[in-house]
Amino acid sequence: MASSLTSYLPPQEGLLPKWLVFTALISIANSIQAFMTLHYTFRVYNPNHPWLPARISFPYASSSSDKNKIASQVTPLSARTFGTWTLLASVVRMLVAYHIDEKAWYELGMWTYGIAWAHFMSEWLVFGTAKWGMPIAGPVVVANGSLLWMVMQKAWYVKG
Repeated sequence: MASSLTSYLPPQEGLLPKWLVFTALISIANSIQAFMTLHYTFRVYNPNHPWLPARISFPYASSSSDKNKIASQVTPLSARTFGTWTLLASVVRMLVAYHIDEKAWYELGMWTYGIAWAHFMSEWLVFGTAKWGMPIAGPVVVANGSLLWMVMQKAWYVKG
């Protein structure tokens, strides 16, 4: 059975194409959950999550107990939009895994990770809709690590 499963993996050498398939599959699962529940999306985009320390003061709070709280901006629409965006990125990454030796595909794959990294970092550092912690650390580490890996390996996969 294992040999039949490996026949579906990209034929190119190295681990990067297999990593791209893995992250694409995880992203597809993330997209499905974004359409089915707000639970996981709420964990990422909730700056008041109980696991995370208070970080900023909200100047327009109606009471002193609300000064360190920001309303969650997670809605069914925002979750579905995020799910759709993630699904698109996962389709691109899957195609890149099988066309990793083509410059345009390779660079498009790099962009998916760069945009994901910029999105999560801006939600944390610019917009304040996320706090650093377990829910956001995973996507940031995967996006950053994958992008760096692709930058370092570009000349090996893309010839000419």
